This record gives sequence, C-alpha cells and structure tokens, in this order.
Amino acid sequence: MRVTQIIAAAAIALVSTFAVADDGAEKAIRKSLESLQLEVPVESITLSPLPGLYEVKLKGSRVLYASADGQFVMQGYLFQLKDGKPVNLTEKTERLGISKLINGIPVAETVVYPAIGETKTHITVFTDTTCPYCHKLHAEVPELNKLGIEVRYVAFPRQGLGSPGDEQLQAVWCSADKKAAMDKMTDGKEVKAAKCANPVSKQFALGQSIGVNGTPAIVLADGQVIPGYQPAPQVAKLALGAK
Repeated sequence: MRVTQIIAAAAIALVSTFAVADDGAEKAIRKSLESLQLEVPVESITLSPLPGLYEVKLKGSRVLYASADGQFVMQGYLFQLKDGKPVNLTEKTERLGISKLINGIPVAETVVYPAIGETKTHITVFTDTTCPYCHKLHAEVPELNKLGIEVRYVAFPRQGLGSPGDEQLQAVWCSADKKAAMDKMTDGKEVKAAKCANPVSKQFALGQSIGVNGTPAIVLADGQVIPGYQPAPQVAKLALGAK
C-alpha cells in the first residue's frame, strides 16, 4: 500500500489489541507500519508535541502520526494554537526535512544561474527541457537573478526515465557548459553530448520522494515547494520571504 492510499483514511485500526508501554512504542509502531507496506522507509519515530501521539518521519520528509500502541496511524495536519494563531506543525516538520534534502544537493550537480550582486537567497527548480512552462520560467530567470535570487536547476524528466526529456536532460548535464546547454534546450535547439555519469536519475528519484509530480516545481530555501509555474514577481516575493 502506498502512502497516498492512506491519505483518504483518517485512521487505520490494526491487529494489535493491547496497550504498549512508552518504552515499547517505537517497536509497536514499526511493526504496525510494516503491515501497511508503505514502500517508503521510516527514518525516525519520536514523540509529537501532542501528548500520546508519535511523529513518524518517512524518507523524503513525509510525516505520519501514530498512537503509542500502534493501533492507529493517520496522515494529516497537526496544528498548535499559539497566541490565538494556528501553527501547522506538520508542514513545519516536512519543510525542514525537504530543506535538508534539497540544500544537501551538491551545487556542482546543479545548473546554476547566479544572483547579480548580493545573493539574498536561492531557489531549486525541478525542470524538464520538454516542458513549455519550464521554458516560460526560464525566460524570467534573469529577472530573478537581478533581484538577488540564485536559481539552481535539477533534473526531473516528467515522463519518466528513458523518455525524450530524460535524454535531453542527460545531454545538458553531460555538456561541458551546462548553463549554455540549458539555454539552448529551452530555446528549442538541439544539444549533443557524449554519454557520461550524471545525476539525472538520482535527482528524479529525489523529486519523487518529496512529492514532485510535474514541472516546474520550485523549492524555496526553507523547503517550501511551489508546484507549477509562477510569474517571477510572485516567485521572488515568496523566495525572499522564506524563513
């Protein structure tokens, strides 16, 4: 069963019928999750801010919640009211996880368009050179650079590995000048490059793990994911305001 199949269920009753002591909670929860066959590894299980509820972090930053005895597992937002205002604790945790993953990508494995003057922040864009809206966003990259925003491209062949987009992206990453190759590809020109070891498949898998399912997908420095095209002024406002 995939994680996405769990979203529709508010809670899932499992086979356990007895209460588990606090020190055995992780073991009980892991056993229950194994029966769900999530196909996504569990990275950690810790107490959530809500007493009696455990926070389960999955690889790729997704978060589930479970009871201490493992009988109930749910996916959804956990809010905390602070000074009368709701704080989305789930989103905060997931963004932190995504931020660590994305900012951990070696810059050398990306196609970088540096900020002009002071670098105020950066965005990471999952792109496909066959994607029309990626072309539209690419045309606005100079505007983002002028505003102090560094743009880092990573590969996401939206039609999967082995697709024309995959071949094009590999050609970009195997070019001596990746930036020039990216410019040509997004301008509809052909780029030829010898096959080489490249991170395209790895970056595609990373995108899938954080929920990217289309291009462009923009990830802000704080881990917030913006799906789809947004005009440069809107992207800049979000990027510069990311904390």
